[in-house]
Amino acid sequence: MQTLINSGRLKAEGFPAPLSGGRTRLYDGEQVDAYLAGHPVPALPTADDDDDLLDRQEAAALRGMDPQAWDRRKKDPAVHEHMVLVGGVEHWPRHIVRDHTPTPRRSTGTGGGGRPTGVGDQVPRDQLPARVAQLLDDDPTVTAAGVTDRFGVHRNTAQAALTALRAERMADVMEQRGVTAAQAAAELGYPAGLTRRAGIRAAAVLRGRQARTYLAEVARALHACGWTTTDTSPAVQHPENDECVAVLVLDSPTAPAAVLVWSERHGWRTAASRRHPLGRGAAWPPPGPGVRHLATGTTPDPADLVKALDSTR
Repeated sequence: MQTLINSGRLKAEGFPAPLSGGRTRLYDGEQVDAYLAGHPVPALPTADDDDDLLDRQEAAALRGMDPQAWDRRKKDPAVHEHMVLVGGVEHWPRHIVRDHTPTPRRSTGTGGGGRPTGVGDQVPRDQLPARVAQLLDDDPTVTAAGVTDRFGVHRNTAQAALTALRAERMADVMEQRGVTAAQAAAELGYPAGLTRRAGIRAAAVLRGRQARTYLAEVARALHACGWTTTDTSPAVQHPENDECVAVLVLDSPTAPAAVLVWSERHGWRTAASRRHPLGRGAAWPPPGPGVRHLATGTTPDPADLVKALDSTR
C-alpha cells in the first residue's frame, strides 16, 4: 500500500476516484484492479439499494443533518448494532439510516427528583471516554461536576475527559468548516465558559493533524536514506494524545540515536531513552547525554534533518 501511495499512481489521470471524501480514502476494488491491469474501468452502480453501506458523511446527508448530529445518532443501539467497519471506516446500511427513529431517552432520575440513576458507579478508566461521550451527546452543557456525580470519578479525571472530547469534536468542526474554536463550540452547543481549555487544545489538535503530512514525509526520507531496515516507512507515534509532539523510532543498526522527537515549538531532537522519549522534568531537555538538537523550526526541511542525523553516525 505504501509503495502504491509513493508511486503517485493514485493521482494519475484515469485512476478511479475514491468512494468517500473522509480522512481515510476508500476505493472500489474492482475498479482499481481493472485500472492496474490496463482494462476498462467498470462503472459504479447508479441505483440505490437498501443494503448499500453509507459512511458518516453519506448517512448525515441522507438524514439531512450535520455529520456531528449523526455522530450522536449513531450511538443509538438500534443503529450501532448494524455498524460495519470497511477499511477501518464506520458504515451503516442505507435502510437503517433511512428508517431509524430515535429511541426515547430514559429518565436519569426517579420521581422527578433525587440523584440520577447510576450515581457513584465506578467506571473503569478505559471505559470512561465512551461513557462521557454519551453523556456529552445527551447534554452538551454537562460539567465536570456532573460527570463526577454520574460516574463516581475524581473531578480532575472528569474534567480531563470532557476537555479531550470537546477538543476533538471542536477540531473536527474547525477542520471541516474553517471556523474558529469559539464558533465550533457554539455550533456544538458548548457553553463559552466551559470551553476555554478545550478551545486551546482543539487548535493544537488541528495543527497536529496538519503536521501529519510533513511528519510522514520525514519518515519516508529517513527510510529512503537507510535509517530503517523495515520494508516500509516507520510510523509516527503521538504519545499521550499530544497532537503537537511526535516520536519516530528508527531501527538502523548504526544509529546511535534510535529515537527522534519532534515538537511543534522546538523542531527535532534525539531522545536519551526509548522508554521515556519525551524526558522527565523539562519538557524540552537541553543537549546532553543522548540528547542532540538536530533541526529547529516548526517544519524544517527533511533533507536538513537527514544531514544532521547523518553527522551523528
